[in-house]
Amino acid sequence: MVIKSLQAKQSPVGPTNDGKAEIGKGQDQIHEWLAAYADSRDPALRDGIIQASLPLVKRIAYGLARRSTDPVEDLIQVGSIGLIKAVDQFKPDAGAKFQTYATHLITGEIRHYLRDKTAMIRAPRELQELSFRINRLVQNLTARLGREPTDSEIAHELEIPVSRVNEAYEVDRRRTLISLDQALSNDAGSEQSLIDTLVDGRYQSNQLAKEDRFMLAEAIKQLRDGLREVVQLTFYEDLSQTEVARRLGISQMQVSRRLRAATAELYKIITQSKKSSGQKNS
Repeated sequence: MVIKSLQAKQSPVGPTNDGKAEIGKGQDQIHEWLAAYADSRDPALRDGIIQASLPLVKRIAYGLARRSTDPVEDLIQVGSIGLIKAVDQFKPDAGAKFQTYATHLITGEIRHYLRDKTAMIRAPRELQELSFRINRLVQNLTARLGREPTDSEIAHELEIPVSRVNEAYEVDRRRTLISLDQALSNDAGSEQSLIDTLVDGRYQSNQLAKEDRFMLAEAIKQLRDGLREVVQLTFYEDLSQTEVARRLGISQMQVSRRLRAATAELYKIITQSKKSSGQKNS
């Protein structure tokens, strides 16, 4: 009855700041239910805790959906798997907050889903070749114009629609993130890789060795000012590319290109750092 009463007070959470306040309601009560569930393993109590905690899943899913083409409903379903794991695995007497613990598992499930799905999608060879041509052209036009070319200028040079340029950008972004994720995977065997930590730095202290966190932080410091600023605004301040563009006074496509350049640069810096570290230890 208590659970039904709390559910009746809660409303669906959309991508607004009000969602955080809504989620905060009833956390003490949920902790009491979790303590009772830890002792009884009552299925009805478990279902009630999950239902009462769904607004947290929705808030996280809406936040991550800003960088994904997947419907938010799909992300909510995937995130709910993390919530269920959190309810089943949470230890009330361990001293941790359930919301913090659940947020980590929910976010992890959604990120793994997005990364695995991305890795399974192989771009057509034509688009891969176009991506390489655009990268070379951008370098040439930047040198010629003294600034980054617009998408229209790139499309005009290649005699293709702007939409085709955007498709090639997506191929390039996907390839870069996959290679970066592989290069930065945590050697300690953790399910969370360094790219997860870059995107969700709030939980890095629980997931990464100190030397890995230091390596990532140092790599970001070595980025050029424009690239470092885009990384910080996108990943640490959780701004969308449109918001970053508005903040910096540049176009969204320029933000996209700088993010690609930043991830490629991080790949080089960290792989070289790991190689140097391995040589010193051998």
